[in-house]
Amino acid sequence: MDILVSTNWLAEHLNDAHVRVCDVRWYLLEKDRTGYEEYLRGHIPNAVFIDLEADLAAHFSEGGGRHPLPRAERFAEAMARAGIDANTYVIAYDDRGGAAAARLWWLLRYFGHPRAALLDGGIAQWIAEGRPLSREIPRVTPGNFTPQPHPEMIADLNTVKQWHNDPRALILDVRIPERYRGEVEPLDPRAGHIPGARNAPIADNLRSTTDLRFLSPTELRVRYDALGATRAEHIVAYCGSGVNACQAIFALTLAGFDHARLYPGSWSEWSRVPGLPVATGA
Repeated sequence: MDILVSTNWLAEHLNDAHVRVCDVRWYLLEKDRTGYEEYLRGHIPNAVFIDLEADLAAHFSEGGGRHPLPRAERFAEAMARAGIDANTYVIAYDDRGGAAAARLWWLLRYFGHPRAALLDGGIAQWIAEGRPLSREIPRVTPGNFTPQPHPEMIADLNTVKQWHNDPRALILDVRIPERYRGEVEPLDPRAGHIPGARNAPIADNLRSTTDLRFLSPTELRVRYDALGATRAEHIVAYCGSGVNACQAIFALTLAGFDHARLYPGSWSEWSRVPGLPVATGA
């Protein structure tokens, strides 16, 4: 099934019984708004809200970085509440070019549910085209979600320690350039990046800052080719806490690199471990 669907496709299939639309809006640094508040103000009709902090991550204290992967049982409960089962085609969206919605897409695949896609351009594209919004919270029949984790999709701290200077591996830091270079660090204890990592901001996977649709697969492949993806035996993506990096893995998958792994702890874990090296600059 397609992993990227257009607003036209969604409009035609919005009422299909096997389609579940999920609103995954989330704001890390904007303390004056929440994704759920935005959902209540208006969402794509029939969409259910998925809380990134509650449903798509474990508590910080449970290990790893700021957003550890959720336990299988907890994720399965959240998906069941959303009405998702083995036959459901999940369409996830946000308003940030897939930066949060891709976390749901990735977790569904990680837990054995490949029937998932992102809405190209998200709710911003939907609104720009004059399509309707709803304030109604849909009544959902609970699903039966059985998680089957795929640990080969992740690279843990020890794996990244082994690979970060290995010429056969490509480590992608998908944060903004200023954080990669170590010029600013609003959240984590040390500034900089994992030595050997290449900077590949997720915003560059999109058409522009105002058109939040993805580049074509050909354009994305050219982008990641230039970073060394074709030559790499291993590809690992990381960000601040393992959320935004899922958008990079989504773009890599569109480009044909379907073996990219997520480093769930990301910089929020690496920067907290005493003795691990940190690089700064370009």
